[in-house]
Amino acid sequence: MFNKLIVPGFSALLLTGIIQSTAFSATFFEQTLLKVQEAATTTLSKQSESAAYIEPKFEVEVVKTSRPLPSCPTAVTVETVDARSPSRMRFVAVCGASPGWRYEFVVRAKISAKVVIAATDLMPGKFLSPSDVLLERHDISGIPDSFSDLTAIEGMSTRRSVRAGDVLRQNMLVAPPLVKRGEQVRIVARREQIEVSMSGEALDTGARGASVRVRNSSGTIIRARVTDAGTVEPADLPLP
Repeated sequence: MFNKLIVPGFSALLLTGIIQSTAFSATFFEQTLLKVQEAATTTLSKQSESAAYIEPKFEVEVVKTSRPLPSCPTAVTVETVDARSPSRMRFVAVCGASPGWRYEFVVRAKISAKVVIAATDLMPGKFLSPSDVLLERHDISGIPDSFSDLTAIEGMSTRRSVRAGDVLRQNMLVAPPLVKRGEQVRIVARREQIEVSMSGEALDTGARGASVRVRNSSGTIIRARVTDAGTVEPADLPLP
C-alpha cells in the first residue's frame, strides 16, 4: 500500500518536470528562431540599402526542423553563412559556452520594393521616355538587376519587346554610346581639388562606365572610363 502511494506521487512529479522542461525547450527554441529571423531581416535591410531599393518590405520565414536544440547557459549569437539568394539564406546559431554548439538554419525570404516597370508595350529599339515607365511595387526576390531610379534608364533603348507591367531589368536595355570610335574626346583626370584635361581620340565605342582605349595627344594609348558624352577619365582613377 505504501509503495502504491509513492508511485503515483512520483509519477506526478516526474510528469510535472517533463512538462516544465518541454515548455522551457519550446520557449528557448522559439527565441532562437526569432534571433535568426532578426539577423536575416537585418541582412536584407543592408542589402536593400546598398541596392538603393525604394520602400523595401520583407517576408522572412525560418524553416523549422525536427532536430532538438540543446539549451545554452550563455546568450546565443547568429552568424551569416550565405545570404546571396533571398529564397535560400543560411545562418548559424552559436552557443559560445563550453561545451558549445552550432546549429544551422535555412531562411526563405521575399523582397518587394518600388521598381521601374514598363507603362506600355515597348518594341525592340524603343528609346525610353518618361511616359514609357513608372514605379510600382513588385516582388524582386529573384530580380537583382531591377531599376529603382527612373532617371537611371533615361536615354536607354530596349533590346527586345517588353510587355506593359514587366519589371525592367538591366539585360533588357541598352545604354546609348557616349563615346564613338574615331571621335575626339576630352580626357579629364580629377584628384581632390585638382583637375587636368587633354584631348584624345577614342579607339572604341562605349556607353557610360565602359572601359575604352584612347590615344592621347602625346600618341600614348591608355585605358579610360566613359563618364559623359565625349568625356573620359583614366581607368586607374578610383570611382567616385
